[in-house]
Amino acid sequence: MDERIDVDAPLWDQTTFYGRFRHFAWMSNPMNGLVSSNKLEEAKSLVIAYKNGQEPKDTTPDQVKGAMQLYKSAFHPDTGELQNIFGRMSFQLPGGMLITGAMLQFYKTVPAVVFWQWFNQSFNALVNYTNRNANSTTTTKELGIAYTSATFSALGTAIGLKKICANSTNTLIQRFVPFAAVAAANCVNIPLMRQNEIMNGIAIYDAEGKLATNSKKAAQTGIAQVVFSRVTMAAPGMMILPLIMQRMEAKPWFKARPSLHAPFQVMGVGCFLFVMVPFACALFPQRAQITLDTIRSQDPEAYEDLQKKYSNNNIPSVFFYNKGL
Repeated sequence: MDERIDVDAPLWDQTTFYGRFRHFAWMSNPMNGLVSSNKLEEAKSLVIAYKNGQEPKDTTPDQVKGAMQLYKSAFHPDTGELQNIFGRMSFQLPGGMLITGAMLQFYKTVPAVVFWQWFNQSFNALVNYTNRNANSTTTTKELGIAYTSATFSALGTAIGLKKICANSTNTLIQRFVPFAAVAAANCVNIPLMRQNEIMNGIAIYDAEGKLATNSKKAAQTGIAQVVFSRVTMAAPGMMILPLIMQRMEAKPWFKARPSLHAPFQVMGVGCFLFVMVPFACALFPQRAQITLDTIRSQDPEAYEDLQKKYSNNNIPSVFFYNKGL
């Protein structure tokens, strides 16, 4: 008899970077974004039925794994709700390559910089909200503050650096302005989008999956890791591609065909993101851990709650939480 598949667990070992990379490459496959909502709901139903031992008799392991792929790519791990298609990780490749390619191409005029930075932050806000830890609620006011703050930080960085570099004869420096703006905005957007977690803590669970308490330290660590991952995701495409474009535009045949420049940059960004989306997501485990010693020393409120819930000799040494993506 074939061993049953644990549909709640990834198919690959998440304690290793390679295992996480395979998992996120599988989950963030852009082809998953082309699947209809009906097919996604069918995949969810099969996963739930299989989990309860009620799947159709002729169901194969490959069918279960295929349903798991669609389910994990489209439904939120905390709520089980179908995510907005534009906020899913499977949309990071097509969405990111179009927006980033445009930012890299249209960097010469202030109106173009303003529009594409605004558009990018609108996209980022949606991605950040979609992939947040959904156990911590975020109000409409908090979302508005996060979106506005990130947008203005990106615009301020982009326009400020553009003016500083305006008199520079080195056009390559100006090409790096979009990345500086994106990095600055990520450092603002994600923490503000998830500010409720920072203020009130993030839900942490014991090894059996039972809610233990909320931890501010876990929220701070998880959000810092997400910020680092997002900046890492964008860095190669936005820092290496300008060097490539500088070389390409020196070639007479390419310089004489400006209509090729934007498609070239979009496709170039796509090549980088094809690897960098799963790479960046895999840098840290999504099901993160926090030790009791860390909580005791850096999160006294959470430790006090744990003392009330458990006897001193019975508090687990490790807790788990969803850091988000």
